[in-house]
Amino acid sequence: MSSATATAAPSAGPAPLTGTALGVTAIALALGTFMQVLDSTIANVSIPTIAGNLGVSTSQGTWVITSFAVANGISVPLTGWLMGRYGVVKVFLASVVMFTIASFLCGVAWNIDSLIMFRILQGAVSGPMIPGSQALLLMIFPPNKRGTALAIWSMTTLVAPICGPILGGYISDNISWPWIFFINLPVGAICTFLCWQGLQGRETPTFRRQIDRTGFMLLIVWVGALQIMLDTGKDADWFNSPVIVVETLVAVVGFLAWVIWELNDKQPIVDLSLFKTRNFALGCVVLCIGYAIFFGNNLLMPLWLQTQVGYQAFWAGMVAAPSGMVAVFLTPFAARMLNKYDARIMATVSMIFFSLSFYMRSLYTPDASFVTYAIPMAVMGVAMSTFFISMIAIVLNGVPGQQMPAASGLSNFARIVAGSFAASLATTIWDRFESNHQTRLAEIMGGAGGTSQPVAEAMHQASGLGLSQAQGAGMIVHQVVGQAYLGAALDFFRVSGIIVLLLIPLIWMCGETRASGPVHAAAD
Repeated sequence: MSSATATAAPSAGPAPLTGTALGVTAIALALGTFMQVLDSTIANVSIPTIAGNLGVSTSQGTWVITSFAVANGISVPLTGWLMGRYGVVKVFLASVVMFTIASFLCGVAWNIDSLIMFRILQGAVSGPMIPGSQALLLMIFPPNKRGTALAIWSMTTLVAPICGPILGGYISDNISWPWIFFINLPVGAICTFLCWQGLQGRETPTFRRQIDRTGFMLLIVWVGALQIMLDTGKDADWFNSPVIVVETLVAVVGFLAWVIWELNDKQPIVDLSLFKTRNFALGCVVLCIGYAIFFGNNLLMPLWLQTQVGYQAFWAGMVAAPSGMVAVFLTPFAARMLNKYDARIMATVSMIFFSLSFYMRSLYTPDASFVTYAIPMAVMGVAMSTFFISMIAIVLNGVPGQQMPAASGLSNFARIVAGSFAASLATTIWDRFESNHQTRLAEIMGGAGGTSQPVAEAMHQASGLGLSQAQGAGMIVHQVVGQAYLGAALDFFRVSGIIVLLLIPLIWMCGETRASGPVHAAAD
């Protein structure tokens, strides 16, 4: 989910909108947010379909997700400079237009390389969409109605992740995967037209400020090298490949050079001095690791259901839907509770429910029903409703007011990049767990004499069904692989549950955090 962005409306400017103009423009801005968040989740359940149609493996198909996420993360630090230089209205509208064009290019992609290239473009131009929509909503509403503006913004960013998997699954099963991108065209056109009509003459003040080009280029180098290494490492046999070793060295050296540069530059593109604040440093660690676990599991679950359990993309998306619906329902209550209780308590509750959800998933059996798959997802919705708002409050607690936008942008950048790394690692870890399970199953089935009694009985049953020996062997191998992937998924869920529990002590190492006003959150 996208973190809350502390971009405020200008203190002086045109009067707030009223009546129909306010409603129409607010809906248009919400559509922009909805479209961007939707595109970060809609491809999750479509990966097997896209990979199959383009003739690549599902692990290569995940690049469609990671390329978008990492490009979006890298573009976030530029957002503040762009809005200050050209104005929030112009930057937001330009971002929506370019995002819509990039969506069309994704839909007409002719192979995996072109699709990844266009997804990188789509992610890169989408950086200003979420903070821009929030800033403009705050600007067009009167001060006493800005709570309503934030509620509209928050609900759209929570509803989009619910619709993404369901819509993506339906389109993949019943139409064609390019339409998960083509549906952005009318939405983008409507959003652009209505925003242009409603926001004319409401541009924010602009100013010239030097941009940290060196810092930005170093950021692209180390994040890009690390992401490529994570995406291609499994197929290249990791560090047995000289290419992977070189990519790792580039990432490490680039990261160190970037940190040194940013700490010494007068106007850094990323203000790393914020990590001197205890809450910000520890809160970012918990936010990034927690979000990475959440994002990795959200990617793995529909992938496993489709490739191993036999679910169609639509039903894989429906399994995930309860998490979003529960989060939408509970988030307003969680926000009110955050005004009364220490955010550390709320964050701890979220970790407990995350762990409970992962533990329940680790108990899945081969014959589990749809309801059995969906219940742990509903439990995760409870965690989602408290995790993002509580962690945002903790991260920003103690940050000086003038540094609030930079702190929000940096935490958002770190979270998005952590999610993209997690998407790459999730399938690699899952495949590694599967190999271990398959090896153990092969040893058990081999028996002391080379062929165990269960194998012999299975072959006899296959023969009774009229299958040849080769067909019987193929059936057994298919079952073994399915069991191995099931065991790997259960291991992945179990480890995820343990990791999130280990984050609780870090939460309580942060200072006491109490929200002093309305709290808002966003999902991604």
